[in-house]
Amino acid sequence: MKKRDLLTLRDFSREEILALLQDSILLKKLRNVGAKYLNLLSGKTVAMIFEKPSTRTRASFTVAAYELGAFPVSYSSNELQLARGEPVKDVARVLSRYHDLIAARVYRHEDLEELARYSSVPVVNLLSDKYHPLQSLADYMTILEKMGKIDGVKITFVGDGTDNVLNSLIIAGVKLGAKITVASPRDYMPREDLVGKEYLSKIQVTEDPYEAVKDADVIYTDVFVSMGQEKEKEARLKAFLPRYQVNSELLKHVGREDFIVMHCLPAHRGEEITDEVVESKNSVVFDQAENRLHTSKAVLLHLLYPEWTKYLGKQPLHQ
Repeated sequence: MKKRDLLTLRDFSREEILALLQDSILLKKLRNVGAKYLNLLSGKTVAMIFEKPSTRTRASFTVAAYELGAFPVSYSSNELQLARGEPVKDVARVLSRYHDLIAARVYRHEDLEELARYSSVPVVNLLSDKYHPLQSLADYMTILEKMGKIDGVKITFVGDGTDNVLNSLIIAGVKLGAKITVASPRDYMPREDLVGKEYLSKIQVTEDPYEAVKDADVIYTDVFVSMGQEKEKEARLKAFLPRYQVNSELLKHVGREDFIVMHCLPAHRGEEITDEVVESKNSVVFDQAENRLHTSKAVLLHLLYPEWTKYLGKQPLHQ
C-alpha cells in the first residue's frame, strides 16, 4: 500500500473527508454499543512525538490507537535526540523502521513536512503552527451530528484569523460546502499563504463580530495567544479585547436560539470566551473533545487499514 500522510486537509478530497467523517460516526456507534476494543490494528505500533503540551490530542490519539489494537508509544522532544540537535530527517528514518505510523505535534510545520519526506510510514499532523487537521475533523463531525448536515451551514469564527485551527476549519469547510465568516482585527485576518487563494476567495471576512454572527448556525473561537506566541500576548490581548470576546452580549446578535458554540479547548475563560458561554446550553465544546477520539480512529484506519469496513462481521472485532 502506498504511504499516505495527513499534514493538511488540502491534500484530501471532499469525498475522502466525508468518508473520514462517516467512519468516525460508525466507530462512535460501535463504541457506544460495546465494541470498544477492536482488533483491526493488532501488531502495529504508533509513535507520537510531542514538542508542545497536549491534553485532548495526546489522550485521544493514544486511546484511539490502543482501542484499535495498536501499541502507542509517546515521546516528548526532550526524550529524543532532537533536543540535542539530531536532524529531523534522521529521526524520521529511524522511527519509521520501528513504527507503522508517526504522529507529531510540532512548533514548525516545516519540520512536519521534513518528517514526512524522510519517513517510510504515514505521518500525521497532531498540530503545527499552520494547521490542526484532526481538530477540524472532530469539529465537522460534531456539526454533522448537531445540524444533520455541513453543506450550507453558516460558521462564524470570531478571533484570530491566522489561527491554525481556523486554517484547517476553512480548508475543510470550503470543500464540504460550509459558509464561513471570519471576524477579526485587520492585522489578524486570514492569510493567503496559510489558507490558499482558492479557499480564501470563498469565505467572508470582516472586522465586525456583531454583523458576522447574525443568523450563524455555529459560533467558533479559539485562544488569542497560542503556544509559541507568548511574547505577543500584550499586543494580541489589546487587539482582541473586548470587541472579539464571545460573550452573552455578542450572542444576542445571532438572532436565533438554535445555534451552537464551539471551542477546540483549552479555553482561556475571560479572554476569548466567557465562562458563562462555555457552560451554556448552546455550548458543544465537550462533544467536540469527545469526537477527537472517534476521528483519530478513523484517521488511523484510513492510513493503515483503509479497507476495514469491508471486514465488519467477517472477523472478530474484540481483542
